[in-house]
Amino acid sequence: MIKNCREYLIEAWGLGSFMVAAGIVVTVLESSTYSGVTAIPNPFIRRAVIGIAMGLTAIAIIYSPWGKRSGAHINPAVTITFFRLGKIHLTDALGYIVAQFIGGWIGILLVVALFGESFTSPTVNYVVTVPGSGGWLIAAIAEFILSFSLMFVVLIVSNHHKIAAFTGIFSGILVAIFITFEAPLSGMSINPARTFASALPASIWTDFWLYYFVPPLGMLTAAEIYLRQFTKPKVICSKFCHNDETPS
Repeated sequence: MIKNCREYLIEAWGLGSFMVAAGIVVTVLESSTYSGVTAIPNPFIRRAVIGIAMGLTAIAIIYSPWGKRSGAHINPAVTITFFRLGKIHLTDALGYIVAQFIGGWIGILLVVALFGESFTSPTVNYVVTVPGSGGWLIAAIAEFILSFSLMFVVLIVSNHHKIAAFTGIFSGILVAIFITFEAPLSGMSINPARTFASALPASIWTDFWLYYFVPPLGMLTAAEIYLRQFTKPKVICSKFCHNDETPS
């Protein structure tokens, strides 16, 4: 476990960076302190801008030298799924998960320090993820579908030798689409550590169990279907960016 501490720190950095980017983009576009709402009055278009920004952030993290080294899971649900697939040891999976929770939380604290009330006010509210007007059931169904879809696409693309190098691109595109179209239903988390990172400083735990259990369930379901339905299924490794530069 100790020998892979660098990878754990990278996972903390990865989700922390993602949360900092999310906090900055949402604050600029949604807070009354800035002119985002005035410049882009249509909420759907603002979500699309946020989605594109976060999709690009995910891609940048995945293809960065550090992301290539750790595999850029930055999500406990992803790590749990690759553990189920036998591509990461239990001690390393635990190290990744702990680092992801801590890194995401630190990322949110950095945004609080940078923007203060602009970030903590109700219009942004620490970018918490809570069910929309449809309630927890709709949010749970949406989170399951998104989590399932992301992992299924990752497994299909990453195990096709001609397009495996584009796994991170596919992932980033899905993040952008999910935020644009699904965010009003559940806040678009698909990541227990991402939801925890906002919930802890905000003290908002509305239906937190949903974001804790449903994303891993969705991704594990995708993995089970992949293993059972595809002829001679294979899982090359647990990295979103397969490369020969860093060890698996």
